Amino acid sequence: MKMIGFKKGSSVDEQGGLFDMEGPMPVPGPRDVLVQVRAVGVNPLDTKVRAGLVTVPDAVTTLGWDAAGVVHVVGSEVTLFAPGQVVYYAGSFDRAGANAEYHLVDERIAGRMPATLDFAQAASVPLAALTAWQLLFERFAIAPGDRQERGSLLVLGGAGGVGSLLIQLARQLTGFTVIATASRGDSGDWCRAMGAHHVIDHTQPLPAQVAALNVAPVRHIAALSHTAQHIAQLVELIAPHGKLAVIDDHDVFDAASLKGKSISLHWEMVFTRPLFATEDMIEQHRILNRVARLLDDGVLRHTLRQRLSPMNAATLRRAHALLERGGQPGKIAVSG
Repeated sequence: MKMIGFKKGSSVDEQGGLFDMEGPMPVPGPRDVLVQVRAVGVNPLDTKVRAGLVTVPDAVTTLGWDAAGVVHVVGSEVTLFAPGQVVYYAGSFDRAGANAEYHLVDERIAGRMPATLDFAQAASVPLAALTAWQLLFERFAIAPGDRQERGSLLVLGGAGGVGSLLIQLARQLTGFTVIATASRGDSGDWCRAMGAHHVIDHTQPLPAQVAALNVAPVRHIAALSHTAQHIAQLVELIAPHGKLAVIDDHDVFDAASLKGKSISLHWEMVFTRPLFATEDMIEQHRILNRVARLLDDGVLRHTLRQRLSPMNAATLRRAHALLERGGQPGKIAVSG
């Protein structure tokens, strides 16, 4: 089986940082499906693991935490899928990634692939959609479709993969006034296309920009990137008793400033369910199926902006370089 390995702690320019290799065909466990991978989404997480900024177990020999493909073989206890069906999923942080011809995933964290999307489009969705859904509807405890007026939601870093899906979900399935942040014209246009009511510039003071909008108070904030850099401004602009959800990585996070306004802090980590095999692990299967229906019904749209091929080390090196350079809204997928 063809695979794309990686060297931990390597730079994107290092020739051996990502490399083509051969490996054994994976053998499914009882609840696993073996997927013939047709496309993978490339995320900042991939670049961080390769660079050694995020630690993973030794069992993680390949990257790739967004995939779409065809079920090839199923484990002895699998009930949700059968060979020949198409699936999409984000995988688990403690298993080898999907940068390979075949990949194992627990059936409880995979969903049926949207019928209206091709493999590359579908591979751009799962990790971002799961993160956005769990943040919005689980961490903030809002029922999907509840359009009760709840004030404003500020999405810090709205043009990335998670932000793109979060803006859409909030606009389509809640009563929030959605304020996204972006620092460039094309990123701002992208956020508006995703459904943001307003876009402000996170390189400029945030409280004054929010005040100038004359909108309902910001009671919820989704901090998707550079949270520590903006935390003082976020605390200043959020309403008392507000909720702050964070997804980016921190060596240390000082939450003392949240006390004065009784702001609740919520962490969202998309891999918690599979990492700890939680009793509700199958909820990710259900979320992905709901997202697939919303995509097929035209309520949501995929966020793929760039397709690369073929699926090999050289192509993934290009994808990593594009991500590390920044400046591109939406997602990158590799297929072929």
